[in-house]
Amino acid sequence: MRKVHVVAAAIGAVLAAGAASVAVGRLASGAALKLPPGRPLPTEPRLTVHGLEGGRITLTRDLASRRPGVYGLAGNGSHAVVGEVLEGAEQSPDTVVRRLERLTHGAFAPGDPAWLTPNAYVGDPGSALGLEYADIDIPGELGPLPAWFVPGPRDTWVIAVHGLGTTREQTLNVMGMLHALGLPVLALAYRGDIGAPRSPDGLSHLGETEWRDVDAAIRYAVRYGARRVVLLGWSTGATMALRAAERSSVRDRIAGLILDSPVLGWETTLRALAHARHVPGPLLPLAVRAAQGRAGMRTARHAVAVEPLKVPTLIIHGPDDKVAPWADSRRLAARQPGLISLHPVPKAPHAAMWNTDPTPYEDLLRRFLTPLL
Repeated sequence: MRKVHVVAAAIGAVLAAGAASVAVGRLASGAALKLPPGRPLPTEPRLTVHGLEGGRITLTRDLASRRPGVYGLAGNGSHAVVGEVLEGAEQSPDTVVRRLERLTHGAFAPGDPAWLTPNAYVGDPGSALGLEYADIDIPGELGPLPAWFVPGPRDTWVIAVHGLGTTREQTLNVMGMLHALGLPVLALAYRGDIGAPRSPDGLSHLGETEWRDVDAAIRYAVRYGARRVVLLGWSTGATMALRAAERSSVRDRIAGLILDSPVLGWETTLRALAHARHVPGPLLPLAVRAAQGRAGMRTARHAVAVEPLKVPTLIIHGPDDKVAPWADSRRLAARQPGLISLHPVPKAPHAAMWNTDPTPYEDLLRRFLTPLL
């Protein structure tokens, strides 16, 4: 009897530990998969405004605040656009002075919290860029998906899909350039976005289910006159574009892919997001496994399995990306060097390749798109 009791106690302890492990894993995985729309990624450091004067803004000194390029600055319901670091300006060991390009709305004052965002524009194509556009609803499997449609004379459409930590306002960064090429543009809000249907479990699936909303956008474009489409995606939006190119029943209408910072290595992305939400190091492997199970990421080694591509593909990615591994993009491009081209952007954070140097970025897109028109 004593042996029976000992075995029963041991089994009970194992079951209790297992239940606790599942609970902890579920809690930790939520830190990586519950990403409120329009909020900065947890990997983006919070800064403080220290001063504004004469077209300059002083921010907390950080690797982020010293990034080259043009960024949105958001916080407390305000938005501004900041330019390059002013190296000749008087700076303290704890602060950085950047050019203040414009204040979009609200106001910043010393002591205000703020963070950098890839969204250099806010509003819609009309208010931000002065472009004619229409608010439309795309029929999706979970309900209507809000989208902006900017018309153009060509019959090749661009479907633009934002990624983690941003909104469809990110597409405004390149909307003017696409419009100048005569390309109709469809900028999509997908499941989980503000105004779009909620994902049934309330989680981000890093593109594994969200791609169906891109499929719905392709169908909409074809229904309303698109002969072909080019999918342009950032971050998980790029992952959605890849999935649509593999799985959509209308994938024959896809003429090309532009992938900015594609999320191709789930383990690294999930670890980065969970770690930034202060999940303790020993729990990170548990968080990754739990997140993989909850979000349906069942491929080996937590990697996005990509079938051979059949259309010209441009990957723009930064070797310094801490959220989506650059090495995965390099491996993907090496598999089909005649079809996939990879353009590195040094010193760029995740999904902010345009921000680092807008003119070369737009030139790159223009050269890629021109043969597809």
